[in-house]
Amino acid sequence: MWLETKTEMEEASRSRSSFSRRVLDGLMLCTGDMEHLDKYIEDKSFVLQLAVWGLRGVTRVILADNPLSGAVILAALYWASPWQGLLGTLGVLASTLTAVIVGQDSADVAGGLHGFNGMLVSLLMGVFSSAGDWYWWLLLPVLLGSATCVFLFSGLTKLLERWDLPAAVFPFNIIIVLYLLCTGTNNPYFPHSRAIPPGALEPNNTELMAVEVIRGIPLGVGQIYATGALGPSLLILVAVVLYSPLLAVHAVLGSAVGTLAGLSVAVRHDSLYSGLSGFNGALACMTVGGLFFTFSWRTHLFAIASAFLSAYADIALSNMLGTVGLPACSWAATLTATLMLLLTGSLAAYRIPIGQVKAPERNLRSRSQWEAGNTEKRESTDV
Repeated sequence: MWLETKTEMEEASRSRSSFSRRVLDGLMLCTGDMEHLDKYIEDKSFVLQLAVWGLRGVTRVILADNPLSGAVILAALYWASPWQGLLGTLGVLASTLTAVIVGQDSADVAGGLHGFNGMLVSLLMGVFSSAGDWYWWLLLPVLLGSATCVFLFSGLTKLLERWDLPAAVFPFNIIIVLYLLCTGTNNPYFPHSRAIPPGALEPNNTELMAVEVIRGIPLGVGQIYATGALGPSLLILVAVVLYSPLLAVHAVLGSAVGTLAGLSVAVRHDSLYSGLSGFNGALACMTVGGLFFTFSWRTHLFAIASAFLSAYADIALSNMLGTVGLPACSWAATLTATLMLLLTGSLAAYRIPIGQVKAPERNLRSRSQWEAGNTEKRESTDV
């Protein structure tokens, strides 16, 4: 009797362990780059393929590459503003479909590389429009601007690939500035609001609220998608954790560094509270801290330095462009990241070629395997 009970307990324990393992394996399939999904949809309908490509494009905005994360981020955008969610959806679809029609590289299209600039253009057009939500005429520049990003991305990729640099969000930054310059604040069809510089000479009549400053750190992650609500911003951060916990840590760290940089030069309180001081720092910190460089203590410190540089550059550019009512968008993070990728010296050894960039944890594992292989090769040569 005792032996039977013991056997049953062991079987139950093995069953629970097997179930836990299956659950864990299932969860792991939803993390990282989800390359198995691409193989699954190869022979499926074009609509399903387009949906996956579009969702990858959604996550590319925040330097991730996971369609499930893209669905979570899209849900966050619709939660924050259904109008903004619609614009973002139309933007990523317009640019992705344009890439398919004009025959861009199929791997780039499938990886969402032709979708994220279009999404950013559409989101920023909606944010700066002073005509309010559900202004249907805005769909015209949204669709045209998103489609134009494909041609800029393709041309800049060809130009920058000789230095192994990504086109990144240069197309978005160029298109949105051109759009705002063309329309102006008093345009009868597409009016927009003027950008207020973070260093504008407006008295901060109230004392700085520490709670609001801390709240602005996660909002800095949400501002990458032009979202200033706390709930959707936290959901976006969850989506990044789903792709890569290491990338999420650097996102929060970079936003905190950007906020600290804003405090050090006394920017407007609103810039601190809304997260606008932090999002460029978050982008720069993520770029260096494990994505384009293998994670180590050196690259971690390098990522923090990049976040500071990006945040101060954003303040300077915002003050300069704000004099003519233009936003600095993500010029600071884009230029800082490009500069960091061009560095030489000991840090260059940690640089990952553009075509081999994966989730930070996978980059770290690949480097460890490569170093182990090199060590074995050297030992065999010595013998």
